[in-house]
Amino acid sequence: MKSILIGKLDGLVLSIEHVGSTSIVGLCAKPILDIDIVIKDYSNFNLITRKLSELGYTCEGNLGIPDRFAFCYDESKSKLSPHHLYVCPVFSEELRKHIFLRNYLSVHKLEKKEYGKIKRRGAELYPDNISKYIEYKSEFIDNIYKKC
Repeated sequence: MKSILIGKLDGLVLSIEHVGSTSIVGLCAKPILDIDIVIKDYSNFNLITRKLSELGYTCEGNLGIPDRFAFCYDESKSKLSPHHLYVCPVFSEELRKHIFLRNYLSVHKLEKKEYGKIKRRGAELYPDNISKYIEYKSEFIDNIYKKC
């Protein structure tokens, strides 16, 4: 998937980051990738949006999170693995959090294990309510962010 994005966006982005639980070896995760496309600023955002549109993506806006734009795709027409795609400028607070959490949990094994337990329990409690699941694990994540 990264090679497809790089092929379409070559020269327009700074990096493509695999973030979220699937990016952390040994952490339980839903089989959905989280991908952050990192851009310098918004000067080429419209061009990037057009190029992503050519791949079947639609911009959903920031969904209430500043400096992070979500893109969706028709999963029934895609041969790509299930994923969430975001475009973030390098100065995005949300991008910084994603990368910090990924890097922190990759080297702090006890916290990774604890987070895995929280994720499993949240999935048991809220199998059909993603908002409640996210809320359930947010205190743990916020405590990690405070170390940022």
